[in-house]
Amino acid sequence: MTGEQGGPTGRSSHSGGVRRRDEAGRERNRSTGRNRTASAPAQRTRAADPARLVAFEVIRAVSGDDAYANLVLPTRIRDHHLDRRDAGFATELAYGALRAQGTYDAILARCVDRPLAELDPAVLDALRIGVHQLVSMRVPAHAALDQTVGLARAVIGAGPSALINAVLRKVAAKDLPQWLAELTAGLTDEVKIASLKHSHPEWIVRALRQALVAHGRDVAEITALLEADNAAPVVNLVALPGIGSLEEAFDAGFTPGPLVVDSALSSGGDLGRLSSVRDGTVRVQDVGSQLVARALAGVDLKSELDGGEERWLDLCAGPGGKASLLAALAAEKGAWILANEPAPHRAKLVAQALAAVPEDTWTVRTGDGRDVGRDHPASFDRILVDAPCTGLGALRRRPESRWRRQLSDVSELGPLQRELLNSALDAVKPGGVVAYVTCSPHTAETIAVVDDAVRKRDDLELLDAGAALDAASLTGNLGAGNGRSPLPTDRLTAQLWPHLHQTDAMFLALIRKSRP
Repeated sequence: MTGEQGGPTGRSSHSGGVRRRDEAGRERNRSTGRNRTASAPAQRTRAADPARLVAFEVIRAVSGDDAYANLVLPTRIRDHHLDRRDAGFATELAYGALRAQGTYDAILARCVDRPLAELDPAVLDALRIGVHQLVSMRVPAHAALDQTVGLARAVIGAGPSALINAVLRKVAAKDLPQWLAELTAGLTDEVKIASLKHSHPEWIVRALRQALVAHGRDVAEITALLEADNAAPVVNLVALPGIGSLEEAFDAGFTPGPLVVDSALSSGGDLGRLSSVRDGTVRVQDVGSQLVARALAGVDLKSELDGGEERWLDLCAGPGGKASLLAALAAEKGAWILANEPAPHRAKLVAQALAAVPEDTWTVRTGDGRDVGRDHPASFDRILVDAPCTGLGALRRRPESRWRRQLSDVSELGPLQRELLNSALDAVKPGGVVAYVTCSPHTAETIAVVDDAVRKRDDLELLDAGAALDAASLTGNLGAGNGRSPLPTDRLTAQLWPHLHQTDAMFLALIRKSRP
């Protein structure tokens, strides 16, 4: 939970001492020698620091309006005209406070004289911002106290400032290791301890432990996995094959991606300044997503082609990230792709994402993916099923997701995942391949779904997904690094991991339909 950005800790609002004058114009307390920032922050700062204000607005939108931080933050940064340094500070403050909310709430519960649920939600969000600065960022304690109280006075009101001041002073009395030692003292449940230390709900910790074991990993890796979830991710770019170029990104300071061709990495910045991103020939896409798309595109087929042209299908295409990469790969191979999306507004986003690809190589269909197998039986050579899931594999990119998702979501999504996969299996030609993909390592969304499909049909064959990832990667050792060797001989699925591959935790199964 350490901060990735140093932040503007030395700005004028932090520099210790705005002199005030009394009614006669004399400077007050000029010769007392008191440190006003340390002794009475609520009396000193009454304005909201712009960077902290942005972070507060983002967190309020997330907790109050169910907004997504990655969508709100860029708009708020532009609205408040933050420079790059302040934007970095606001990003770390907002994302850090959201990621560590579970740990911070446990700390606050020790410092507030009432249940946190009884606090005004805006006050609780301000306290979370204050805690993150105090225990996980390189912000002096006096500045964190002063500026958080000033923010509250400016945007919430003067009433709560005394409470916020008092609570944050209690928080500041201990550093993070001391707080964690206090929170976990006397506990023996490893899941509960990990939940408190690494700010993940207990059910997610338990699910991730089970997923590690199911894929041949040591359960002791859970600490590294949870820490990876809490680290700020780098920005991943992909140049659409045969269409885009990363030259502009490299000129802007991006570095070549080590895992996959045509990829680039950066710690951040305003991507809108890149014309290649604006025109859609270069896209923001996690390397894990790039790899599973390329793995499907590279599999050898045994299906019969219609007139020499392969037909591809992206069954769950919205909002269009993987669809655009698949479409570009299809165009290179002389193939055609159908991108299916049930929601009309998301189907429009898919069409926009595909606009950079030659228009005669793709079509967007608006309809329920569960109907495609019935409407287009045995019609496609390669099918991607990027199934709706809990998104537990992208917690580092979506910090609010861990607090929104519930264990019940897993069972509720299960029937849809199975129906979509079965539809794809009906729609694929004999000899063709279906890639079942989730951005979740939860075994109920991954292995269980695939095993159900294979067990109920006698015309399916699991291909070695780890080998396909190896072939699609620059390193050629993702399968081995994924721990395939200790797995049972029939376990041919593959799981990427943030702590091992620096990707989202993407799951991949490749299923070939047998020929009659």
